[in-house]
Amino acid sequence: MSYLEQMQSRIDRGEAVILDGATGTELQRRGVPMHGVCWSATALTSHPQVVRQIHEDYTRAGADIIITNTFSTDRPTLELAGMGDQARDLTARAVALAKEARDAAADRPVCIAGSMARHGEGLERAPTPDEAKAAYRELAHLLAEGGVDLIMLEMMRDVESAALAIEAAVSTGLPTWVGFSCRIDDGQVVLLDSRGESFAEALDSLLSLGANLVSVMHSEVAATNAALNVVRDRWTGPSGAYAQAGRMVMPNWQFEDAITPDEYLSIAQGWVESGVQVVGGCCGIGPEHIRALKDGLPAVARPRRAGA
Repeated sequence: MSYLEQMQSRIDRGEAVILDGATGTELQRRGVPMHGVCWSATALTSHPQVVRQIHEDYTRAGADIIITNTFSTDRPTLELAGMGDQARDLTARAVALAKEARDAAADRPVCIAGSMARHGEGLERAPTPDEAKAAYRELAHLLAEGGVDLIMLEMMRDVESAALAIEAAVSTGLPTWVGFSCRIDDGQVVLLDSRGESFAEALDSLLSLGANLVSVMHSEVAATNAALNVVRDRWTGPSGAYAQAGRMVMPNWQFEDAITPDEYLSIAQGWVESGVQVVGGCCGIGPEHIRALKDGLPAVARPRRAGA
């Protein structure tokens, strides 16, 4: 069986699967400068061996899935930094580094997920729907050409962009795992860039587009917990969670509120006991957290009941 088939078999059996932790903040911890516009993308040319080492460290810590450093290799974001013509090369390099790391460090099947995020932060003019659709489709197909096992949509935080990203990812024929970023506003769970609709309303309009797994990611722990309850009410397929620890002051992440590995494990145990199957970490979460998850999480998630 392929890496993906083996992973899907585990998910079908109800097993808990471990994602890696953050790549960008881990690069920063190791002294790699973050770019003011495209953040961790420049590390692919300035510090490629550090990128590969981080993937290796997560693999050795126990991650079953490692995520490519393509969070900001989409063309609109790179164009802001004058690097738009490097979108293909940087994306290919990111996938290759993840593959090299897997080959060097894995003693078991490990999948590679191609990261796609909402693009073009800081653009003077927002892309038209057609421009945004083309950009998402380009990155999705570059990731597929590079040989990722699945597409991981990250920081989906408004309905319009999420719909375009999901459609682009699904068009590759690869499994599409969607990660939503949420916050709590006046007691209601909303997407980070919500224009008033609840997270529940957002899911109602997006879940029919073809997602294979729904995650809550890059959200504070309290918002993650609340958002997972919303997912549980509306989605009967597999779910995931990977929270953040700290905050961003562009271009650097601030670690003063970072959670300890033991604290994060305790929270993640609650997620798995509630039926979440895929658990990892986002910004501020490093290899030590992933090792704690691998060592301490239940092997099987608690079965979910539809609507429960």
